[in-house]
Amino acid sequence: MAPVSLLDLVSALPAKEAWGPEVSSETMLDGVPYAPYSKADKLGRMADWTDGKDRDRGGRQNYGGRNYRDQQVYGANQTTNPFAVQMAEEEATFSVVDNSRTSARGRGFGRGGGTVFGRGRGQRGGQAQRGGRGAFQRVGGGRGGQQYDNRGGRGGRGGRRFGRWDDKPQRNRDASVQVKPDWQVLEEMDFTRLAKLNLATGDGEDIDSYGFLYYYDRSYDKQPGAVTSQRKLNVLERAAYNVTTSSDPILQELAEKDEATIFATDSILSVLMCATKSVYSWDLVITKRGSKLFIDKRDNSNLDMVTVNENATDAPLETSEGNKDTMNSPSALMLEATHINNVFPLQVVNESQTNKVEMPHEHPFYNEEVESDPPASKAYKYRRFDLSLDQDEDPLHLIVRTEFDAVVKNNINGEDQYLIIKALNEFDNKAQGSGGALDWRTKLASQRGAVLATEMKNNAFKLARWATQSILAKADSMKLGFVSRANPKNNNDHVILGVLTNKPRDFANQMALNLNNGWGIVRTIADMLLKMDDGKYVLVKDPNKSMLRLYSVPENTFEEEIEEAPIQEEEENDS
Repeated sequence: MAPVSLLDLVSALPAKEAWGPEVSSETMLDGVPYAPYSKADKLGRMADWTDGKDRDRGGRQNYGGRNYRDQQVYGANQTTNPFAVQMAEEEATFSVVDNSRTSARGRGFGRGGGTVFGRGRGQRGGQAQRGGRGAFQRVGGGRGGQQYDNRGGRGGRGGRRFGRWDDKPQRNRDASVQVKPDWQVLEEMDFTRLAKLNLATGDGEDIDSYGFLYYYDRSYDKQPGAVTSQRKLNVLERAAYNVTTSSDPILQELAEKDEATIFATDSILSVLMCATKSVYSWDLVITKRGSKLFIDKRDNSNLDMVTVNENATDAPLETSEGNKDTMNSPSALMLEATHINNVFPLQVVNESQTNKVEMPHEHPFYNEEVESDPPASKAYKYRRFDLSLDQDEDPLHLIVRTEFDAVVKNNINGEDQYLIIKALNEFDNKAQGSGGALDWRTKLASQRGAVLATEMKNNAFKLARWATQSILAKADSMKLGFVSRANPKNNNDHVILGVLTNKPRDFANQMALNLNNGWGIVRTIADMLLKMDDGKYVLVKDPNKSMLRLYSVPENTFEEEIEEAPIQEEEENDS
């Protein structure tokens, strides 16, 4: 038999049994329409040995301006294209193989992420964040829909991923006053809006003066930092007062005479005018009676306390935040600084009953029948400022009670110059919360400018208040004492290292303090309240956001606490 070739066998097969797919004119395959593939179509992957960086950066391979790996050319809508890869299902069971070493810092609270926890200045966060220092959320004005991080985070458009403060969580401070459920929020004002306000106001006019002043001891003006200029800070018992607006009989009398619309003290008014520089929470109580506004503080308010390094980038930590050094916690430092500012002005004056300046009227608060201690050197000057605008039908005036601490003779003409005396304090330049302060004992004499500049940065709110109070009183000079601990581990004994003299206006210019902005804040809040019904209102600085909130509160708010205290004391005594 002759051999048969493979070709002969194939040609002998019937046509229907030939190799290959059958020829069909149908365009449906089990109900699914035929769709051509593109070479850029993603059919799936068995393993991905990248760490996802290619996708995050827009793809390592770009094909026609598109991500070559991850985009569908045909049928990009995955809901209508049965051949599209369902990424959600695939990624749910897919694990990225990554053997590279990643620092914990890179995984932490970096600036490139969507959420910013850092506290540094000029931080950058997610795409939705961009803003100036201090504002958390824009209420109005500027670019709408923008979010802000707590202490001035600036977000958007990528930016550096790492910084010194990236790994530090956001502070959660307590409010200065407990907000009750029956308090109604009327307004929210972020610092960004407040910082744009402006109102030009004159120097004001004097109405009347009370009290007396001793002369300043010029021996404290020796070269600061020198060993010969160091003196121990002594504690003197003198009767001093911090009377709020509504309790001041002079202000009440001026209100009855319809001398002004707004009444306040310099300590209270300076808080409002410098509000945008504050970090810690504070609150003011504002009472509207008819056409009059009285701006008050609560009894035992934290406004009576002197803060320390409130504005420092690395501010002192509370014990609840992990600070084991209770002596250098914010509350302990505030008590120490307040004590120093109470006794320092008493020590730097020459107490002489025959050589002092008497004001036209006697001390308005001192009662020798009740007090056992002599009064401190203090003069109160009541001054009026015009906050009116050209379009106002009626004038808007404000009366503020200002204070002086001492008087000094001018070396040229022999005239009396009025002084305001304050004190900065050094606790430990190596402790947490020192804010990079220099060693005063070694640097104050040779680098006083650098020492003062550091204090302006770390205590911007406190120094701005002091400068504002000096300008409101129209003081001739402001004496700034530098008081340090005798031993950094002992907060009871202090030494005076020196005193610097500053002109209030010049000092304000060095700090870039804008008084017109402060007057604009006062006028804006006054306009807000004058349109409301008579009653009591509370203005609160948010403890964790750069924002003010105005609450409407019941008329008896804070009065119940005063009434309950004696009742509790009686019950304890009876038991």
